[in-house]
Amino acid sequence: MFRKAAVTTVSNGSYLQGQANGRLPSMDSGQPAQEGKVVLKKKVTLLRGISIIIGTIIGAGIFISPKGILKNTGSVGMSLTLWTVCGILSLFGALCYAELGTCIKKSGGHYIYILEAFGPLPAFVRVWVELLIIRPAATAVISLAFGRYILEPFFMQCEIPELAIKLITAVGITLVMVLNSMSVSWSARIQIFLTFCKLVAILIIIVPGVIQLIKGETQHFKNAFAGNDASIMGLPLAFYSGMYAYSGWFYLNFVTEEVENPEKNIPLAICISMIIVTVGYVLTNVAYFTTISAGELLLSKAVAVTFAERLMGNFSLAVPVFVALSCFGSMNGGIFAVSRMFFVASREGHLPEILSMIHVRKHTPLPAVIVLHPLTMIMLFTGDLYSLLNFLSFARWLFIGLVVAGLIYLRYKRPDMPRPFKVPLFIPALFSFTCLFMVALSLYSDPVSTGIGFAITLTGVPAYYLFIVWDKKPKWFRKLVGK
Repeated sequence: MFRKAAVTTVSNGSYLQGQANGRLPSMDSGQPAQEGKVVLKKKVTLLRGISIIIGTIIGAGIFISPKGILKNTGSVGMSLTLWTVCGILSLFGALCYAELGTCIKKSGGHYIYILEAFGPLPAFVRVWVELLIIRPAATAVISLAFGRYILEPFFMQCEIPELAIKLITAVGITLVMVLNSMSVSWSARIQIFLTFCKLVAILIIIVPGVIQLIKGETQHFKNAFAGNDASIMGLPLAFYSGMYAYSGWFYLNFVTEEVENPEKNIPLAICISMIIVTVGYVLTNVAYFTTISAGELLLSKAVAVTFAERLMGNFSLAVPVFVALSCFGSMNGGIFAVSRMFFVASREGHLPEILSMIHVRKHTPLPAVIVLHPLTMIMLFTGDLYSLLNFLSFARWLFIGLVVAGLIYLRYKRPDMPRPFKVPLFIPALFSFTCLFMVALSLYSDPVSTGIGFAITLTGVPAYYLFIVWDKKPKWFRKLVGK
């Protein structure tokens, strides 16, 4: 049923085992495909690339709780400013990833770029934290939002039972895993449909908001910057809330080897997606404030639902359905992309070899997809998910800042590397400095959560020496890790 990924084989039929130098041949290396080899096919067009980015960025956050930014900035004006700044900053980061994706034509995203720039240890730590904690917890959180909002129309008069939410969430997670295991094409087609649903959901909020503005409903924008002053302690938390809402712009780089004409389509998909998302997010927040005051927004559990109930009457029942579809799209896009990181890490010798195998008929990295299922289920039924994400949000931005700093380093380390798309140097410098500065600031403003996250991340260092460097492992241990 499975066959080893074509790019890991050499002429004598042996496997390249864990040299971890980031120099394995890529799908785009120009090497002729040998008969009988099974590879991940190039099925990601420009439209599918845009749907992966938009469909993964737009999840539950913009519909449910933008109050994290408002709470930590202190005023309507500052919150809208931060939404805009985070959008521009995300665009800068996305442009940096566009350059990396066109000059390093291998899938894997953060992992492969850190491997190319800084070597195997930090790359392993990145994929270690992603596999064990970040991706299962992030998938469980967005899936819980899916479960809650898909059940919302059936429990209008009472609280939804927590067990019911978790059971329907488990069904949703399983469905996404099966979909990504069975067909790349169908996963991409459904992602396009769900992206369309997300954009319709945003328009359902923006259009009534614009009508409200035309009617003169601007009372909540008067003295927009009046209120509690933003503190140095709150800014990192506001930054994390904003960047978390925009996170997902990097997922197309996880599937570079499957993108048609990546030199053209990766930069185009990133630029188009980020402009659409930034404009949509800012206008959605403006629409909220045409109807809901800052105080009411902070008290609301689901801002989009509160907004719809005030302006749309019975049609407001459609909003939870759109939110659920939006969450399902984020689940689908995230699993589609991150499974490729595990696939590439296995191909480089940093994860068990089975994860770099491809289904011989369906051409999907099936083991790399389903490895997330048991971990996500454990998180769903046992973990304090939101605390876990708070612990590790700093780790995500630490490594993203490191990746973009690696772009600057590669400009000097490998100046002759072909760069079909190249950004001005001030963009990666500004982006990496902002990420690393906010990460450092979070150590000061929230030392407990950040310290726990830092400790969890550091567990990757002994794991690297145990699983990768130590070459005198007992036979049973080697079999266990697939060596």
